Amino acid sequence: MPPKPRVSKLVPKVPGVTGTSRRQQYSASTKKALVDVAEELFTDLGYAAASLDSIVAGAQVTKGALYHHFSGKQALFEAVFERVETDSSRAIQKALRSKKDPWEKALAGLQAFLAVVQEPRYRRIVIQEGPSVLGYERYREQEERSTFANVLDIVRAVLSAGTWELDEDMLQTFARIFFGAMSSAGESVSSSEDPIAAAERVQTAIGFILQGFQALADAGVPLPGATDPA
Repeated sequence: MPPKPRVSKLVPKVPGVTGTSRRQQYSASTKKALVDVAEELFTDLGYAAASLDSIVAGAQVTKGALYHHFSGKQALFEAVFERVETDSSRAIQKALRSKKDPWEKALAGLQAFLAVVQEPRYRRIVIQEGPSVLGYERYREQEERSTFANVLDIVRAVLSAGTWELDEDMLQTFARIFFGAMSSAGESVSSSEDPIAAAERVQTAIGFILQGFQALADAGVPLPGATDPA
């Protein structure tokens, strides 16, 4: 029998909003409660074991209220998935904005990403359940909207440290290669029996690659496909 969700901590209280009807406030509160409970149950039990009955019971609403907001269990999962991805992307963006030096910025982004993939909710909902529940194409689409955007920021910072002038197509190519490496690294850390040790290995490996880029930049070595500004 699945454990009873901690209802008191999950049902939100939505403050009054000027210009918003009480019915609209209640609707927003109901939707948030459903996503909150679903996130906890999907994380703890997995998608298959988390029933709609347990979700509506935890949110203290009816199934009719659930179907008013979501077409079904998969749509609710997608809302949870998008929230987790958005929160993770914001955490990485915050780390990127905290550094000005391009090399420090890249390492800060990497460290934030590795911290994210060790979170239980990210490991279960995004890495383990996401591809099968959403389907590969939908999963990759969502991942590109969040993770790829952060990787592109890192690549721009690193390549701008040199004297290279790359067109947008070449920047996108570098970003996609690095994105593939980051995605694979995230999966390896998330599925590892010792995610902390796995994250340390990934940080060492990617840090070594970044040092190679830094050495090329310091030496003024041209990159293939780059335009010499001189």
